[in-house]
Amino acid sequence: MAKKKNAFYAQSGGVTAVINASACGVIEAARKHSDVIGKVYAGRNGIIGALTEDLIDTSKESDEAIAALRYTPSGAFGSCRYKLKSLEANRREYERLIEVFKAHNIGYFFYNGGGDSADTCYKVSQLSEAMGYPIQAIHVPKTVDNDLPITDCCPGFGSVAKYIAVSTLEASYDVRSMARTSTKVFVIEVMGRHAGWIAAAGGLVAEQGIPVVILFPEIEFDQKAFLAKVDENVNKHGYCTVVVSEGCHYPDGKFLAEQGTRDAFGHAQLGGAAPVVANMIKDALGHKFHWAVADYLQRAARHIASKTDVKQAYELGRKAVELAVKGHNSVMPTIVRLSDTPYKYKLGMADLKDVANVEKFMPRDFISKDGFGITRKCRDYLTGLIQGEDYPKYADGLPVYVTLKNTPVAKKLPEFKL
Repeated sequence: MAKKKNAFYAQSGGVTAVINASACGVIEAARKHSDVIGKVYAGRNGIIGALTEDLIDTSKESDEAIAALRYTPSGAFGSCRYKLKSLEANRREYERLIEVFKAHNIGYFFYNGGGDSADTCYKVSQLSEAMGYPIQAIHVPKTVDNDLPITDCCPGFGSVAKYIAVSTLEASYDVRSMARTSTKVFVIEVMGRHAGWIAAAGGLVAEQGIPVVILFPEIEFDQKAFLAKVDENVNKHGYCTVVVSEGCHYPDGKFLAEQGTRDAFGHAQLGGAAPVVANMIKDALGHKFHWAVADYLQRAARHIASKTDVKQAYELGRKAVELAVKGHNSVMPTIVRLSDTPYKYKLGMADLKDVANVEKFMPRDFISKDGFGITRKCRDYLTGLIQGEDYPKYADGLPVYVTLKNTPVAKKLPEFKL
């Protein structure tokens, strides 16, 4: 193989307000290391782009367009929810990856995603050993759920936390103004299947006197205690705000929002915890309510992204390339917290064998004793991650985001059916 190799970059799973900032970091850093890295090919719709040889030539994009990714939400190259099985269970897909990588002289693999992506990246690094083709696989962390281990936080989370904290605060002001004669309870549902990091961000509004009740996935749902807490807040303050994680569940493990279906990764498909909780309040307490589901809005809101989050997403993209150039394989760049106030950090590195298939949950000492709020320790953790504003440029009242040309790379191999 030629000494100079091309790189493959792909985005995976649910996109975020800052995943393109990581893409920007990867591509800009690769361009500066043109002595060892040739072109950066992006997978159209994630790892599927590699399997189907649907590659995008990022060298066709100007420096200005790549720089604009830093301010653009969503996934510029398309993402997917597609988890590779083990080498033994689906050798065909792994052999196809090797064929595509060989055909396009790809020696660097940068996979930008969450826990399932870390697992895929780890498997790709293993297959290079098993199949005799050298690939340096580097995982670039991303997940709004903030549930990757070892790293202090995950790019994407800080911006979602900021959005939820701001939205909870503003909606609470609205409810407070109407509570005398109208709505007394507002319920907002946030993402978080098993970890309550995003829900915890709603608790930051308590510092401004907002009576807020949080339902975490880490705490089994106690309907009696929950209704008593809501009623207590309404009687004392005239209103109450409830932040419910989509992963909130009963003691038997069943999700409040479970629909009985599964997603592409085999996870229970969730949706509708907010109306379940809101109607529970109405039936038991009679309080008038409104509810909302943050859904895509929380992870797409680049207009109010955390400046800290954007900076970290970009830095980790650059760091991934630096680690690859130094010869590292099967690793993930991480954020190492140095202090809470002021928030300081440095970049580190973790082995993918210690990251893949491991979820980081909210520590119990981050959750209040009654299970419905956050502690000072949690507040100190969260505050640094939502600091600063990094507004995109605006024109005619709207943000200006970039849409890349996404020029396809000529195919060299026979068609592959997924």
